[in-house]
Amino acid sequence: MIVTSTGIINGLIEDKYGKHGQQFNDNGMPTYSLPLKIENAPEETRSYALVLEDKDAFPVSGGFSWIHWTAANITKTEILENESQSATDFVQGVNSWISPQGGQQSVELSSFYGGMAPPDAPHLYDIHVYALDTMLDLDNGFLYNDLYKQMEGHILDQYTLKGTYPN
Repeated sequence: MIVTSTGIINGLIEDKYGKHGQQFNDNGMPTYSLPLKIENAPEETRSYALVLEDKDAFPVSGGFSWIHWTAANITKTEILENESQSATDFVQGVNSWISPQGGQQSVELSSFYGGMAPPDAPHLYDIHVYALDTMLDLDNGFLYNDLYKQMEGHILDQYTLKGTYPN
C-alpha cells in the first residue's frame, strides 16, 4: 500500500494546511486539510483509518505527541483537499486542540483536521494510514485510544507518509 498527497511537495507540507494558511476556526485552529490518495491496498480492505501525528511536539506540549487528525470508516481511496470540514461519509475523532495545551477547544470543534502550528522549529509530521478488514464502531468525536483498540486485529496493511511544516 502507498499513500501520497499533492499537498506535500519534496517532503514539505504546503503552507495552506497549517498556521501559515488562510482557513481557521473561531479558536484559531487551522482547518484546511491535506488531500490524500491511497493506492495498492489489500483486496480485502473494507475501510481505512488515519492518524496525523506530530512527534516533534513532545518537548513543547508538556510530554505528548500532538494529534492533528484522526478519521475512520473511510471507504474511498481519495480524500480531497479541505474535505475534513464537510465530510459526512467517514467519522472523525478529536484532535489535541481539545487538550489544555490546545486551549481546551470543544469536542465539536476538535473533531476535525487541526492543522500544523509548530511553535519552536519546523516539525516532521507522520500521516499513518491503515487498511482494515472491517468498519469500526466509532462516532464523530471518538478518542485516539478507542481508535487503536478497535483496529486491534483488523489491520491488513499500513503506510506512513511524512512531511515537514515550517514554524
